[in-house]
Amino acid sequence: MRMRAVTRDRARVAMVAAAGVVTAGVAVAIGGTGSSQAAAVRSAVVAGSAAAQRHSERVLFDGGREAVGGVKYHSFRIPAVVRTKKNTVLAFAEGRVKGSADYGDIDLVYKRSTNSGASWSSLRRVVGSGAGTWGNPTPVADLRTGRIWLFMSWNSAHYSETGGHGTTRITQWGQRKVYLSSSRDDGLTWSKPVDMTAKLKPKKLANGKTWAWDAVGPGTGIQTTVSHPGRLIAPAQFRNIYSDDSGRTWKVRRIVHRSTKAYEEQTGESTIAELADGTLYRNDRPLKKYWATTKRRRVARGTIEGGFTAFAPDKALLEPTNGCGASTLRYNVGKPSRLVFLNSASTKTRTRMTVRISYNAGRTWPIARAFGDAPLPGQSSSYQEGGYSSMATLANHRIGALVEVNENVNSASSHRSIAFRTVDLSWILNGKREPSS
Repeated sequence: MRMRAVTRDRARVAMVAAAGVVTAGVAVAIGGTGSSQAAAVRSAVVAGSAAAQRHSERVLFDGGREAVGGVKYHSFRIPAVVRTKKNTVLAFAEGRVKGSADYGDIDLVYKRSTNSGASWSSLRRVVGSGAGTWGNPTPVADLRTGRIWLFMSWNSAHYSETGGHGTTRITQWGQRKVYLSSSRDDGLTWSKPVDMTAKLKPKKLANGKTWAWDAVGPGTGIQTTVSHPGRLIAPAQFRNIYSDDSGRTWKVRRIVHRSTKAYEEQTGESTIAELADGTLYRNDRPLKKYWATTKRRRVARGTIEGGFTAFAPDKALLEPTNGCGASTLRYNVGKPSRLVFLNSASTKTRTRMTVRISYNAGRTWPIARAFGDAPLPGQSSSYQEGGYSSMATLANHRIGALVEVNENVNSASSHRSIAFRTVDLSWILNGKREPSS
């Protein structure tokens, strides 16, 4: 059964009405400090608690039904969402032309919303003319200048990570590249992607072997507000990519153990958040051999200059078979500070999407609610939501989330789509109380 793009929103009372509250919320959502900003978040929480639990859900990228420039996309996968300085929401995805596989003709596409996801533009393309695999969208919004940076990975359509199905396995450094595009007009247009591989991708792994396969993100980068305020950071495999001059220059720093200085190379696809004390929090997908030992997400904390703790499994965060992309979001730094995490809470399936809240920088996760409590329109035993995800805090203080959808879990050739959800804090809490500080 194919789902229609239907939005549900059962609450009728606006959570935040005053423009001043929304403006303050922008800084809080990205981690700003100050009494006025903290008060804005508290006001939003109080309003959300007083009203009915608010949520909406719709299919945003509809596999098999959408096209750009005459190119119809069989599937959409690997989402990323970011909120800009002007409060525009940009949703990115891989547009896979001939099937849902990770290789072949894949474009990088997107949509825009200027009203916190209530409505969206038509499908647009960042890059993808001609055969080739453009993917792993990883946007970083500069909330000082308004410019949006978009990192992405690329390889020839005839190559893939593992080979097979008529493709050649990527074994050489230059076969998988890092590209960078940007927008100066709030995501309306994008610059031609620039090859940044030589500057941002190391050539050798810790064991001396060639650094062949690579991945930026996928997901969303951050702009720091506590330590090195204004720094832009894009998470990537085994490293962080960052800029201290609003993107004029970009640097790379490999993740090293802060004591031994040994390279940390146990994880692949990556997420990042800045904690309330300025520490960077990496929550990554474990490589297959490490997943097999604990079946949990791997977490490290540290700084770019000082190094990180060793990646260690988070016992509370289950990881689906062989790992899957997830998303991490620092909602605010006021008291109580909230770190939000979203993935499939299972060691087997990707279809148990669960959003969690931590009040102690990810040490524990006392609040959790399954997205299945608000199923997508038309969802069934075969039409299932779940997989890669990405989150952003919206101007109305809700959390906006992109989540993959498999339109027929019983068919290897099924279309893949991406849903967009919004939830407020009261929906996630579902009647539970938060700590006061």
